[in-house]
Amino acid sequence: MNPGASRGPDFVEFVILIALIISMVALSIDAMLPALPVIAADLGVTRINDSQYVISVFFAGMALGQLFFGPLSDSIGRRPAIISGLVVFCAGCVLSLLATDFTQMLLGRFLQGLGASGPRIVSIALVRDRYRGREMARVMSFVMTVFILVPVFAPALGQGILLAADWRFIFATFLVMALLTGLWFWKRQPETLTHENRNAFSFAKLVIDIGVILRIRAALGYTLTMGFTFGAFLGYLSSSQQIFQVQYRLFELFPLYFGILACAIGFASLVNARLVMRFGMRRLSRLALLTISALSFLFLVVVLLFEGHPHLNLLMLYLLVVFFCFGILFGNLNAMAMEPLGHMAGLGSAVIGSISTLISVVFGVVVAGAYDNTVLPLVLGFAVLGLAGVLTMRWTETGAAPEN
Repeated sequence: MNPGASRGPDFVEFVILIALIISMVALSIDAMLPALPVIAADLGVTRINDSQYVISVFFAGMALGQLFFGPLSDSIGRRPAIISGLVVFCAGCVLSLLATDFTQMLLGRFLQGLGASGPRIVSIALVRDRYRGREMARVMSFVMTVFILVPVFAPALGQGILLAADWRFIFATFLVMALLTGLWFWKRQPETLTHENRNAFSFAKLVIDIGVILRIRAALGYTLTMGFTFGAFLGYLSSSQQIFQVQYRLFELFPLYFGILACAIGFASLVNARLVMRFGMRRLSRLALLTISALSFLFLVVVLLFEGHPHLNLLMLYLLVVFFCFGILFGNLNAMAMEPLGHMAGLGSAVIGSISTLISVVFGVVVAGAYDNTVLPLVLGFAVLGLAGVLTMRWTETGAAPEN
């Protein structure tokens, strides 16, 4: 733990608070999924795959916002940066809530992503202020375990709202959550960045510092690894509603199946919190990436045999294993990319998050946009992008520091 950081809330409260702040991202994505066809119909969307932009535009806003909020937090502190992001997020919620056409909806979603990037990325820097190395990985694993409860229940929340009210009430729920979480953060979490460790904001210095970060092999390599592998995951998020509700005709049962898969990620994060102290972040991450890629290439054979529509039980078994591996990767890759950047945690967190998210958006749009009423594009995406992650991680660790 960093002895210069403010003590703040105890360990349990800190983990829960950070998890809830970051959970706005998951809630803003997953609670929307059951509403995508309703929103598309209500706002005049003609191409069914275009409804996926409600998800991808949110991520695009996040990618841009992280480059702003990260340096801002290094300049004015973590607390003001997080609170500013919450304000922008709330403005986006209001705009989407009042949307009368799809363009306004996407603009509101972009603002939500822009605003959510502040709490998400600065919270990681806040964790980095307080913890180091494997302890940071342990904290992030617990954070992800609490955080994953949102994806488990968020689609059911969205589905429940749709059964009782208009889709616009989903955005009202986002707004209330942001206000309550922001109030808790403002009352309980002290500033963790001391004045002597703050850096005055300068665009020229920002460009120079970004160059410094990108020349650090570990930071760049693990960031690229995140971008490739999570691009396939974003493709799943964007197309999951169509796969489960339309292709497999699960309808109202979609939140249940989505939640089961989310549980696999949460369980893996909890397991990782125990295993990482014994085996290290790199070893676990390598094994998870190899499993995702190898299993996906094998499952491609099954998909082709079933003409793109394998039995639902086979698909769920495959996805459970893949998402368990993602649960291992979520905390570890971020912690490994951040490890050499303690002297510039805010900007480092921003650059890592922005680049990895931009890469994820590009590949996620390709994977989800290729959806053709079969799971072939999704499984192929996991296989190819998982392999890209394996190769990138191998390059990253050529001549790397000792195992962590």
